[in-house]
Amino acid sequence: MALAAVRDVREVRSPTSPEELVDFETDVLAGFVLARSSAGLADSTIRGDVGHLDQVRAWLGKPLWDMEPEDADAYFGRLLRGVPSGTRLARAQAITTYFSYLELRHQVEIHAMIGRVVTCPLDEMNRPRGAKQAKLRIPPTAGETTTLFAGWSAELATCRKFAPTARNYAAARLMSEVGLRVNEVCELDLADIKWHLGRFGKIHVRHGKGSRGSGPKERMVPLINGADRTLRWYIEDVWGHFDDDHTRPGAPLFPSERCNGDGSCSRVGDDTLRRGLGAAAKNHLPNWPGKLTPHVLRHYCASQLYHEGMDLIAIQELLGHSWIATTMRYVHVHRTRIEDAWAAGQLRAARRLEGLI
Repeated sequence: MALAAVRDVREVRSPTSPEELVDFETDVLAGFVLARSSAGLADSTIRGDVGHLDQVRAWLGKPLWDMEPEDADAYFGRLLRGVPSGTRLARAQAITTYFSYLELRHQVEIHAMIGRVVTCPLDEMNRPRGAKQAKLRIPPTAGETTTLFAGWSAELATCRKFAPTARNYAAARLMSEVGLRVNEVCELDLADIKWHLGRFGKIHVRHGKGSRGSGPKERMVPLINGADRTLRWYIEDVWGHFDDDHTRPGAPLFPSERCNGDGSCSRVGDDTLRRGLGAAAKNHLPNWPGKLTPHVLRHYCASQLYHEGMDLIAIQELLGHSWIATTMRYVHVHRTRIEDAWAAGQLRAARRLEGLI
């Protein structure tokens, strides 16, 4: 077997103009996005990673493959020193993933152009530590939620734009009744409502949140807790105001006022639903300014169902959680293990004192 001549990888092979480097950097980022998409990651996850990379690139002032460990030390040790740990961890993970992509796909090309061997600037010495903990969310009471939706419902009779306001109202009701995430609501099609399944009908959630980069996870959500009535009213009395064809494949359950190029309605965005909920909370729940979000409604749903007697396994399946420990963080408001233990301890103490007094 003959041996092939191999050039030293530390040798710069050809000069590259600044314009070529800019074009190459753009192509590399586009390839990164496509690769992550092919891995099944949600668009929102990819946008988040690219956003983190853009911020680091703007601070660094040069291509990310030129980032040294000393640069990472300065960035995370000074600029992001006081930033919440979740942001630091997410940004560090985006950098690590991007450099893994560079090493796997473009190591040779980058060395050929600039003579640099790509290595991740984050190592065991400077990698941000800690775990990203879920934020503690205390949902409104049942009375407050009833007040919110009663006021919002009365507003539909006099609002300037009935269809968008009623759409936002129905979407918020759905999130509070069966705990859907706001992104899951936006991705629902009219055909995803399966009225013939189960006792009340079910929703086919095709774009559920994946675990650890596994991609969208599907599940069936039963229309319990009044969600069937909410959807029947919305579809029969509101959906037709958006002037879309209900027989069109892919017709969104919650359309936008804007149309696609072919005249069909596009999907409502999560920002629109967030703003609608925020405005309603401001008008009808003044004690919750800027605090009532779609995810808080999801926590409210889980807490109320637990309070009404639904077991944790059923709530876990409804919410689409992979781990029961995650579900337990959603029902913290009504769990009484500490209070029950205290009451039992007081009872035992009282029994020990019987006959001594």
